[in-house]
Amino acid sequence: MYRVNKQRLLKTNVRERSIDRVSLLSDMDATTQLIIMRRMAEEIQPAKEQSSWILSWLPSWCPTSPSQLKDAEEKMLKCVKRPFSRQHVRISNSNYLWTLAFSTQPGSVPEPSAQSRPPLVLLHGFGGGVALWAQNLDSLSSSGPVYALDLLGFGRSSRPQFTSDPEGAEEQFMTALEEWREKVGLEEMVLLGHNLGGYLSAAYTLKYPHRVKHLLLVEPWGFPARPENPNHSSIPMWIRAMGAVMSPFNPLAGLRLAGPLGPMLVQTIRSDFKQKYSSVFDDNTVSDYIYHLNAQTPSGETAFKNMTIPYGWAKRPMLERIGQVQGDIPISFIYGSRSSIDSDSGYAFKKTRPDAEIRVIRGAGHYVFADQPEDFNQTVLQILARTERKSEDLGTKQRELPHSDRTQEGTELN
Repeated sequence: MYRVNKQRLLKTNVRERSIDRVSLLSDMDATTQLIIMRRMAEEIQPAKEQSSWILSWLPSWCPTSPSQLKDAEEKMLKCVKRPFSRQHVRISNSNYLWTLAFSTQPGSVPEPSAQSRPPLVLLHGFGGGVALWAQNLDSLSSSGPVYALDLLGFGRSSRPQFTSDPEGAEEQFMTALEEWREKVGLEEMVLLGHNLGGYLSAAYTLKYPHRVKHLLLVEPWGFPARPENPNHSSIPMWIRAMGAVMSPFNPLAGLRLAGPLGPMLVQTIRSDFKQKYSSVFDDNTVSDYIYHLNAQTPSGETAFKNMTIPYGWAKRPMLERIGQVQGDIPISFIYGSRSSIDSDSGYAFKKTRPDAEIRVIRGAGHYVFADQPEDFNQTVLQILARTERKSEDLGTKQRELPHSDRTQEGTELN
């Protein structure tokens, strides 16, 4: 308990850790660098915090630091072949979102106005980060600009204190994403979210519908409501007991309490991740990255806890709200056939929205994009291509509409 109190002190009294400035991945000339700095948001150098006995104690207990997270991420991204830029995008209240940006032209930054397809924006799930898309970024960026960012409170983004109110915490995530969009300069985007990222993508689409061209929900968390009379007998006693003991703490508090055993704990409990990325890594690269992502000061993790009720149900179920998404915004669900999250929510939504698309990728679990990356990439690209064709067909019809008909249509609308 004494160690837990120390962790809480760290969360409430210590500012975000200093993050080293990161250069661009590829060698670029001065003109290209100037374009990147002009088109993207400002890169920032977070201020170094004052040392304290808490900070001197934590590294000796938890073998992690922002620089180790940076190194682990860079090792993950070595398998990405296409050039991209990396930087923090400044938003309000001294916060920032860590961002990877891919364009269709090597050595250049995405130009939203010059692309036929709106940029694809990737939002990771709970406990994740941008480098978990390592097996997808090359393929997905082959046909248009792609942005991947660490959600507020996760990864290498700033880790502010969130409100304990679930609606307020959701609003903080939404505000951060909207401010990021404004800074990057995107008029509209295709929003793809996994797990918690799917929940937040849907919430963002509800609030800013004119900014979302297509909503892709990959194994989204938080859609169904908890049953009024949940069948506790189906949940093993030890899980219920553990849930009762850990309920006052953040979901991943045990990882930090494990101290120097944390990395080994991740390698043991999540040994499946080594298999998911076995085509690109043959060591503990992925588990090391996951450890450093989640051994840092909890922030987004705390917000997630405040948005949930036992055992992982959302306090504000998205299935009760997603029907309010404008009808002209296409919605696609992507599930894995072996996932522990069933696709019932997607099919329930499809009953009220028949045009909603549901794709199930065979042989994939919850981390669809890592279990079957090639199938996932092709599925997303097919969805994007079809959406783009529909947009082009609509534009062609509008251009072919006789001038007199357009005038009449405009008169009727007025």
